[in-house]
Amino acid sequence: MAEITNKPDRDAMIDALMALAAERPWDDIELGDIVEKAGGSLADFREAFPSKGAVLGAFSKRIDKEVLDGTSDELADEPARERLFDVYMRRLDALTPYKDALKRINIAVRRDPLTLAALNQVALNSQRFMLAAANIPTEDQLGLLRLQGAVLVFANVMETWYDDDSPDLARTMARLDRELKRGERVMERAGDAQRVLAPFKALADALLDGGRRLRREGLRGRRGREESAPHDDGGAGEAQDPAAAI
Repeated sequence: MAEITNKPDRDAMIDALMALAAERPWDDIELGDIVEKAGGSLADFREAFPSKGAVLGAFSKRIDKEVLDGTSDELADEPARERLFDVYMRRLDALTPYKDALKRINIAVRRDPLTLAALNQVALNSQRFMLAAANIPTEDQLGLLRLQGAVLVFANVMETWYDDDSPDLARTMARLDRELKRGERVMERAGDAQRVLAPFKALADALLDGGRRLRREGLRGRRGREESAPHDDGGAGEAQDPAAAI
């Protein structure tokens, strides 16, 4: 009878990495350290994740799910800033058991632009769901600006949260309130700018469409002349060559 072995699952590897990150610098953690802590092998790790950074992505997704599972419609009638304040505080609650690890990771990441850029994409994906949980749109013309702004707001709040050990997180909540108010003003100005520039954008689009239409008509006229003009067999393929239109 074959021996049954228990492989560590993805959550066990995430927990192992976060436990190690709370104890030592991020750059000192090797893949072998993670699998040893999780009680598995490198083959198990490779089957679950392509890299150490990918584990952080899975950790972020796990936190997203915890926040989303706790989302309700209780604040549906409140202003957007109040709804997002609630979502962010619940996210910080979910992150609290990993505060020491996240603080160490943050110190390392700030020294590595490539890792910072990769994690920014992870943060953008998370914020897409956090804003959705607060019923704030992200698919309109200002959606990308709103998402990146949310990433910056939450990153700034976490800088205060790392050193806020008070039971009520008064400093963190005050920082969050300030950041959200500032973000709200930025988005209001962006919306005003969009409304002011809308007529000019419409004019530019119309001119661009007109230019395209003229080029298409000119191209059709040229093709008609070329098809009606006499030519020898040696040039039979030129009219069908896309480069002939240039």
